[in-house]
Order: sequence, then structure tokens, then C-alpha cells
Amino acid sequence: MNLLAVTEGENETKAMTGRELSPCIANGAEKTKFEQFKTDSKHLREPLATELENPSDHFTNDAVQLLKFHGSYQQDDRENRKKGQEKDWQMMLRLRSPGGYIPAPLFVALDDLSDHFGNGTLRATTRQAFQMHGIRKEKLREVIGTIIKAMGSTLAACGDINRNVMAPAAPFQEGGYPAARKLANDIADLLTPSAAQDSYLELWVDGDLKYKINPNQKVNKAREKQINKGLFSGDINEPLYGSSYLPRKFKCAVTVPGDNSVDLLTHDIGLVAFTNIKGKLEGCNVYIGGGMGRNHNNDETFARKAEPLGYIKSDSIFDLVQSILALQRDYGDRKTRRHARMKYLLHDKGIDWFKKELQTKYYQGTIENIKKEPRMVFEDYLGWHKQSPNMWFVGIPLLCGRLHGEFKKKLRDIIQKYQIEIRLTPNQDILLCNIGKHQKSTIKEAIRELGITRPESPKPLLRHAMACPALPLCGLAITEAERALPTILNRIETQLKQLEISKPILIRVTGCPNGCARPYMAELSLVGSGVNQYQLWLGGTANLQRLAKPFIQRMPIDQLEKTLEPLLISWKDGGKNLDFGDYIKKIGDQKVEELLSIGLANP
Repeated sequence: MNLLAVTEGENETKAMTGRELSPCIANGAEKTKFEQFKTDSKHLREPLATELENPSDHFTNDAVQLLKFHGSYQQDDRENRKKGQEKDWQMMLRLRSPGGYIPAPLFVALDDLSDHFGNGTLRATTRQAFQMHGIRKEKLREVIGTIIKAMGSTLAACGDINRNVMAPAAPFQEGGYPAARKLANDIADLLTPSAAQDSYLELWVDGDLKYKINPNQKVNKAREKQINKGLFSGDINEPLYGSSYLPRKFKCAVTVPGDNSVDLLTHDIGLVAFTNIKGKLEGCNVYIGGGMGRNHNNDETFARKAEPLGYIKSDSIFDLVQSILALQRDYGDRKTRRHARMKYLLHDKGIDWFKKELQTKYYQGTIENIKKEPRMVFEDYLGWHKQSPNMWFVGIPLLCGRLHGEFKKKLRDIIQKYQIEIRLTPNQDILLCNIGKHQKSTIKEAIRELGITRPESPKPLLRHAMACPALPLCGLAITEAERALPTILNRIETQLKQLEISKPILIRVTGCPNGCARPYMAELSLVGSGVNQYQLWLGGTANLQRLAKPFIQRMPIDQLEKTLEPLLISWKDGGKNLDFGDYIKKIGDQKVEELLSIGLANP
């Protein structure tokens, strides 16, 4: 029953290396209708700019496609649909916040906007950004404009472009963490589109250039190379991306050796930053070609983990990152969007081809052998930690990252009163940072009033569980995820207690196969495949280093416990000190399928 997974240890390119290139700019392929539409949009302006002025309560499909680049998706609330009536149109808005950094004034602005113009909630995403839901079309300009004026941005939070760059959220001031956070922010600035940023400011703040993102001198110097051979797209206004931008979305993450809080291997580019004893960046291990999105019943789409490209010294990192993006710009599939991510290019042509092409046409520097790293650990930074000799931070667990109601109000009061810096984690939790020694006891008491007495010790299953928003707002959702997760976790927790199993399991749930909660790296995942039905994926790792595999295509959620019970009993009896995912790997696919079949056969 192993459907689509690319398993650990497989040579992913063995059978594919001889294939012809996918339809792309580099081999002279004509642009598809959608690619031509992007080119004709005047750098993501039209028809979005025109439709912002009309009285309609929703955008046309063409405007919606451009809206994504500006950080928003158009949605409708399925639960408010009524026969013969218009859909309940509303916008979801997502921020650009490299490394999850949110200053106090920006959080206060987001909180006000969510209450006045949204559905009253904020949601920390799996890419370390806030998003809000329920914004009406006629209020969208005011909302985005307010975010920009509060020193935030939604530019490139969605769309065929580099998305929010991730980094460990922990605000440690020692070791490699400051360098990793700075590198993530610099890469976000490095890959910020030029002409699209002008369009963005024109649409939302009347072209006020004082809100333009201003990279530092080193980043600006690297951006000047975008008109050089290889990097240059042919469009002087948008030198790196070109007028049609990328074939699909592009994702980057930075971390330090041993810290896998960012789920490193799920990105197009993953960087592990090495620093010297003084914390100065020396270079990075580079991993490429990861990605989670896939489609049901389509063997040509699959989840894939990134593979090592090599080690690059610090003075060449920006050149390499831009070169990788430019290669994907030119060779990514622009004919079939489901095949357009860089992971498919790596799968089809292989790492050797990619590296040769990269160094022949795009990147002139040296790529060394990968450096040895310590074993990766999935860090979450919940509870209290010393940030620096005189500062503390505290990690607060949030189930699915959702902030609402009285909890949201009291949290806002704490942040506003003490002007606390916020950092969002890739696991959808929130860190309150820069807490002075004299403030610690006061803030600890304020957190207790939120109902959190031990932020370092949430329930084991809840600690690392994630789910995507799914129903009722996501147009791709097949079934429930976020709203179903608490019940699913309670059911599995009860079952583990009954079986006297004390070890936790890393669980993720999504409402469709697109993988927004990165389910394919978890030990146990439920991926929506029908109404109240899920694919069952098993065998990822607690430190997010191995892809899981699908074992059941359509499991009714009411059969969850009986399906899992024989497998859990086997783990209890034979797993010794193994994590659940490692036990799945140890006993092999055939034994797993046998145990699941026993469960399904039980009345």
C-alpha cells in the first residue's frame, strides 16, 4: 500500500537521470497562458489595481492570482453557503516576518485589525508568520496599509516567489543563533522582488517609498549582481525573477548545527550556519530540493526531503542562493504547475546534473564537501530560557497557533504593557522575548492568568502536534484538520493510557494532501482524502529527518483506534527504547500492513 513516498536511502534519480528537461524557459518553451498572464500583469498590478476600485465584494480569478503575491488568498466560508446566494467572500492575509520576528507595535496593530476587520482571530503559521481571516474586499487596502505603516509587510507571503524565510525563533545572543537569524533576514531581503515591491507599495500605501525594504550594504552589493550573466532574467525592472516570476513558490530556511526547529529538509534551500567561537558566520551546509505538496492519485507528485549540495563559505552564500533560484527560474516546469517545484527538477535530473548546471551557467564559486553536523533535535523552546545574562524569554504553547477570545486579549495586554518582542516558532508556538530580570516574576504571574502554569510542560501529544486550518475557509480542504485535532489528540492520548504507553508520538493532521502542516515528516499523520476520511502516514521521525510512508488511503476517522491498536501494542511489546517512527522503520512495511489489517478487520 506504499503509495507515493520517496523513501530514505533510495537513489531518487536513478531511473530518471536520462529524461528530457521539463518545459521551461531555458530550453525555449513557449509560455503557457498563465505564465503569459503574469508577464502581462505589469509586475503584478493588473487587473488587481483596477478591481480594488470596483464595488464588487470579490475579485475575479485573474486578480486573485496576483493577490497571492501581495500576501492574500480569497476564500469563502463554506458553512455560510446558501443555495441561490452569493458565496461569503473574504480574504485571508499572511505576513512576511523572517525568523518569526514580530515587534510589539506590530502585534498590537494586527490584534486591532483582526478584531475590527477580521474574524477576531490571529493564527501563527507553520512558516513563522501571522495570518488573519475574514477580511472583506472593501477593507483590504486599509488593512494591508495599516500593517505596512506599523512596519510589517505581506509582500511575497504567497505566490510564485520566495516565501517567508525561516530560522530558529529562540533569541539567544550567543553561539550561532544571532548569525542564523541575521542570515535569514538578509536572504529575505536578498530575494525581495524589485518591481513587485514598487507595485505593492503603489497598491496599498499610494507608492510611499519610505516603507520600502532597505537591505544592508552587503545584501545590496549582492543584489547588484542580479544583472550579471546567469542571474539576469532579461527584465531590467525585475532582474532576478523576470516578468513571469518563478514557476511555483520557493522556500528557504536557516538553522544552526543540531537544531531542527525549522524542519530543514522540507525546503527548496536549507542552510546550516557554522560560526566561529565569537559567533561570526564562517559558512553553511546547503541542502536543496525539499517540498511537501502532492496530489492524491497522482504518482507524479510526491513529498520529497532535501538532499545535500555541499558546504559554501560565508562570502559566497548570497551568490549561491541567488544562483539556485535563477536555475529554478529557468529550468522549473512552466507547463504543468503540479510539477513546477524545484524538488521535481532535482528528482528528474539528479543532483549531479543540477550541480554541474549551477556551476557552469550561474555560480562561479567553489562548493566544498558537506561538513559533519551533530544529530538534529526538534527544538521547541517552550518554557523559560536565558536569552542573555540579563534577559529571559518564555515559550508559550499554542494549539495550531490560533489566538482568539480572552486568551488573545490578555496576551495583547502583556505584550503592549511590557513592549515585549515576539518570535513565532515553526511549530506555531509564540516566544515572548527580551524580558528583564526584574520583569520575570510579574510576567510569569501574568502568564498564569492566561491559564498557563507550566509553559514548559504541555501535554506530550499536544507539544509537537500541528494541523492546517482546512474547513471551513480553505478552498482546497477535503475534510477537517485544525478543528478536529483536539479531539483526535484526546482519543489517541486515551488509547495510549489504556495501553499503558508513556512515550509520545509526533502527530500532524491536514485537510488535503498539499502538506501545509508538513505531515509527511511526522511519525503519524492523517491526510484528508474524503469527508471524515484520511490517508494514514507512518514512519517519520521525532526529529523530522525521514519521510513517512502512506499505508492506508481512506481510513474513516471513527476507525482510528481500532486501526492503530495492534500496531501500538506491537510497539509497546517490541519497541524497547525506540520512538514510534523508528519502530515503524524497524519492523518494515509488510509487518506494519499486517498489523493495520488486523486492526481494520476487528469488529
